[in-house]
Amino acid sequence: MEEWKGKHFSITDPKGVNTVIYEIYKTNKEFLDRFPKYTVERLRTTETLVGDLSRKTFYVDDPQDAGNQLIIFSFAKEKVVINNGILINDEVKISKKPMPFKFNTLYSEEETVIKDFQYTPNLKRAITIIDPETTEEIKPVLYYDEATDEVKGKCKLKPYKSYFAFEIRDDKK
Repeated sequence: MEEWKGKHFSITDPKGVNTVIYEIYKTNKEFLDRFPKYTVERLRTTETLVGDLSRKTFYVDDPQDAGNQLIIFSFAKEKVVINNGILINDEVKISKKPMPFKFNTLYSEEETVIKDFQYTPNLKRAITIIDPETTEEIKPVLYYDEATDEVKGKCKLKPYKSYFAFEIRDDKK
């Protein structure tokens, strides 16, 4: 029988809210020339319904002695609340105030394939696009652009629909 050495914690979402959590990884200096400074990985989860509430258990596979940095997105009907968190030992500490963030909007009245727009992931920027209704990630399709001799990404976005995109980076101040 295989033994799991990770940690887990649970939260309860009220009706109409769907929370997803990502772990933030900082790339080691020796790999920064080939990879983004920060990457994220969505935590695995299980869900149990308790009346109108959804109790979710999140799993961290590789708990670190210094703690695991988390970013928490709680999607509601027309908004998303963003919090920072850290898993240290057997406790998850969450920021008291949701963090402010900058955002841009993409809007189209026709079904379109967005190529090379500012949120297109590339090998130096780890950008994640989420459908806020389903909280599922929109995975980019990678392709080779012969004209520029680069690997690029494109995402198919539906018309009349909102998407949430995020990237982890250092504050410039």
